[in-house]
Amino acid sequence: MFSQTAEYALRAAVVLAEQGRALSAAELARLSEVPPPYLFKVMGQLVRAGVATAQRGKNGGYRLSRPPADITVLEVVNAVDPLPRIRHCPLGKPEHERALCPLHHQLDVTYAQIETTLGSRSLSEMTDIPANRIS
Repeated sequence: MFSQTAEYALRAAVVLAEQGRALSAAELARLSEVPPPYLFKVMGQLVRAGVATAQRGKNGGYRLSRPPADITVLEVVNAVDPLPRIRHCPLGKPEHERALCPLHHQLDVTYAQIETTLGSRSLSEMTDIPANRIS
């Protein structure tokens, strides 16, 4: 469901939430299992979106900009690869451009539910879920 970029961003954000301290790029890449060049790109996007901060120097590194309980999964995903929304009728029927066709309506409802779910889950909740629990 998520792009590779969104998955990498979530991995990095959850590791930062778990660690609760600044992590060097190398350490964050290792702990999150994100390739270093990709991590640099993803973290730049998270910093620009205000999800994370970056500090250079001996005691620098990346950290979350707010407590993990105040950052949602949706915020992380939208920072790097916003969830798509349907902009036109997937059936291609011109008469459906003025009102949602049944398929478009159902897809729109589904996307809204996904956004609601991701927007109601914080990074701290992602660290509290046991590894063997599916939902």
